[in-house]
Amino acid sequence: MDSTKPQVRFTLGKQSSLAPDRDDSVTVANDEADGSEAIEPTVRLMYLASEGNLEGIKQLLDSGTNVNFRDSDDRTALHVAVCQGHTDVVRLLLERGAEVDRKDRWGSTPLADAVYYKNHDVIKLLEKHGAKPPVAPMRVQNVREVPEYEIDPSELDFSNSVDITKGTFCIASWRGIQVAVKTLGEEVFTDEDKVKAFRDELALLQKIRHPNVVQFLGAVTQSSPMMIVTEYLPKGDFCAYLKQKGVLKPIAAVKFALDIARGMNYLHEHKPEAIIHRDLEPSNILRDDSGHLKVADFGVSKLLKVANSVREDRPVTSQDTSWRYVAPEVYRNEEYDTKADVFSFALILQEMIEGCPPFPTKPENEVPKLYAANERPPFRALDKQYAHGLKELIQECWSEEPFKRPTFGHIIKRLEVIHNQLGQQKSWKARPLKCFQNLGALLKRDSSRSRSSRSTVR
Repeated sequence: MDSTKPQVRFTLGKQSSLAPDRDDSVTVANDEADGSEAIEPTVRLMYLASEGNLEGIKQLLDSGTNVNFRDSDDRTALHVAVCQGHTDVVRLLLERGAEVDRKDRWGSTPLADAVYYKNHDVIKLLEKHGAKPPVAPMRVQNVREVPEYEIDPSELDFSNSVDITKGTFCIASWRGIQVAVKTLGEEVFTDEDKVKAFRDELALLQKIRHPNVVQFLGAVTQSSPMMIVTEYLPKGDFCAYLKQKGVLKPIAAVKFALDIARGMNYLHEHKPEAIIHRDLEPSNILRDDSGHLKVADFGVSKLLKVANSVREDRPVTSQDTSWRYVAPEVYRNEEYDTKADVFSFALILQEMIEGCPPFPTKPENEVPKLYAANERPPFRALDKQYAHGLKELIQECWSEEPFKRPTFGHIIKRLEVIHNQLGQQKSWKARPLKCFQNLGALLKRDSSRSRSSRSTVR
């Protein structure tokens, strides 16, 4: 038997970030882990690393104890110290020859554990000693399995990078153009939910091609950090635009509403699976160079595969989506479908006319409770701000019963009628001015002819 790997499992304190039966509470599993002299020096090293006993560790290492001793889970004293966040102990172990990239039985390295437990000083120390970043969760073994959309991170130039939108995106240069890059945080390596969300977002983005939806360009999945690369729209998000402009003219509001509705209709009519955005809000809608809108950010979107509705595995939180625009059925953790996006759309459309977000004086976490109680933002703008039929459309879209809300296909038809009516009104208003201008031109021409005649008679 290998003397460096006695059949002992050290389970004191925080465990490996990838351990399936991880228990982060501090428990002592070994009766001998009490610091008594009877315990083996190697196991005692693990115990002292957990306790952060710097002097005790020095004495053991000076007496010849193996700094790279591994228990039955292949964990070393460095793994243990890292999980506990004992920076001084980590530094000592590294100086005494601890292997910085040693993997435990689940494949977790000290750096992966430090990332999981957010021990930032330890992360810097491990990186200083050459620790390699955790392997990207989507990394494939066979080069033929690398996705077609894979982008070599060396092609992305972040030298003039600027944070945009919610801070999760930044601008980079790629193959001569500016692109928007969404970088996944380090916690994704040890959070299965975040890895799954990343996979789902990529699966959706690959399927989408529409002028009112932000274009997916590629992703970095085979190295760390993982990234999603999309087209960059320099005019920013619709939330910033609304803050700047305030109340929009009816014809402008309807034009923007048509852009959003067309993008959303494409998602909902997508074959073979409909796509629910589920986080439709102004900050997730971007403006292109021509002033048109594009729907963006599909981080929490859902595919409607076989069932006609979906339900979350856990209640939705304010970290998942903006509660100021969330449909009541999503907030109540009930089954929901594409009509949840229609509800959000109604709130955005009303915001364009009213010039302020829904229930602006209420804290965001209180707003969905109002929706659940069947309360809706009041109509305070003058009637002339709401084109004929627009207020009724908004009220139908935020109906308490999802099945009573119209589809985006129906919404587009109604908005087109309203848009045409507004265009005709604008044309009729312009006619008197044009007639007056034409009359002025005629009078000026006649006056000129009269002066010319008088000159000829003389």
